[in-house]
Amino acid sequence: MMLSRVAERIYWTGRYLERVANTARLISIYETLLFDLPKTVELSWYNLIIINDLQETFGERYSVRSERNVVKFLLGDDDNSSSLINSLKAARENVRTTRDVVPEEAWEMICELTIYVQDNLEQGINRRSRHEFLEDVIKGCLQINGLLFSTMPHVASWEFFQIGYNLERADMTVRYLEAGLTGILELADDDYAVNSQQVIWGSVLRSLNATQYYLRTTRSPVKGHEVMPYLLNDPAFPKSIAYCIKSIVKSCHCLPRSEPLIEHMGKIEKKLNVKMDFVNPGDELLNFLNQLQILITSSHFVVSDIWFPSD
Repeated sequence: MMLSRVAERIYWTGRYLERVANTARLISIYETLLFDLPKTVELSWYNLIIINDLQETFGERYSVRSERNVVKFLLGDDDNSSSLINSLKAARENVRTTRDVVPEEAWEMICELTIYVQDNLEQGINRRSRHEFLEDVIKGCLQINGLLFSTMPHVASWEFFQIGYNLERADMTVRYLEAGLTGILELADDDYAVNSQQVIWGSVLRSLNATQYYLRTTRSPVKGHEVMPYLLNDPAFPKSIAYCIKSIVKSCHCLPRSEPLIEHMGKIEKKLNVKMDFVNPGDELLNFLNQLQILITSSHFVVSDIWFPSD
C-alpha cells in the first residue's frame, strides 16, 4: 500500500525530470534550426513561448521578445513555474520527501545537477557557451533516468513515475509537432519553402533523438508527411505518442482503480487513428494536433481524480 502523497510526488518527479530535459533540448535544437534556415526565413525565439503556452506569464515579465529574454525566461526565471531551474528544484524536493522509495544515488545526482544549473545558469543564457551547458543538463537527466530504471524496484512507485514521465513526454512530442507544422505553414510563400520544410522537420526529429530510427524505419528522406505519422503512431519508438500511451496503459494495469485513466487513454488512441491529410498540411491538421494536446493535457486531471484527491 502506498500513500497518496508519496505516489503524487513520484509521479511529479517523472514529469519534472522529463520537462527539464525537454526544455534544454528544445532551446538547443531551436538555436541550431535558426542557423540552418535561409536568412530570408524569419522565425522568432518567441515561438518557444508559444509552444509552451506561456504567453501570458512571459508578457507580465518582459516587454521585449528577444532571444535573451526568451532563453532567460525558459531556463532561469523564478516567476516561470515551468522554467528549467524551477522544474529541477521541484524534482529535487519531491525526491527529498520520498527518499525511502527512490534510490539514494538518484537524490545525490539530482542535487548535483541542481547545483550545477544554479552555478552556471548564465552560461545557458549567453549564446557562446549555451550549447555545452544544455548538453550537460540533458546528459545529467539521462543519467538520473538510467539510474532509476536500473535500480528502482518496478513496483507501484515505479509505475507512478512512468505515468508522469510518459505523460510529459507525449505532451512535449505533440508540442514539437505543432511547432514544426506552424513553421511550415508560415513558409508557404517562401522561395526556399521545400528546403526549409526539410530543415524544420529534421529539427523536429533531432529534438526527439528520432532521426536515426526514423530513417531506418521509413527508409525515406525527411518529409513532413512521413515524419508526423511516425512521431504520432510508431509502435516501437519510445517518444512517439502511441508508444507513450501504450506505456501508460501498461502501468495502469499494475495499479488499482485505474479504469478511468485506461478509458481516457483509449480516447487518445482513437484520436491518433483518425485519418488526416499529412501530404497537404493545413489548418485542419493544426487543429487536430491542438485537440490531441488538449486530450493529453487533461490526462493529468484524470490521474489526480483517481489517485491524488484534494483534501
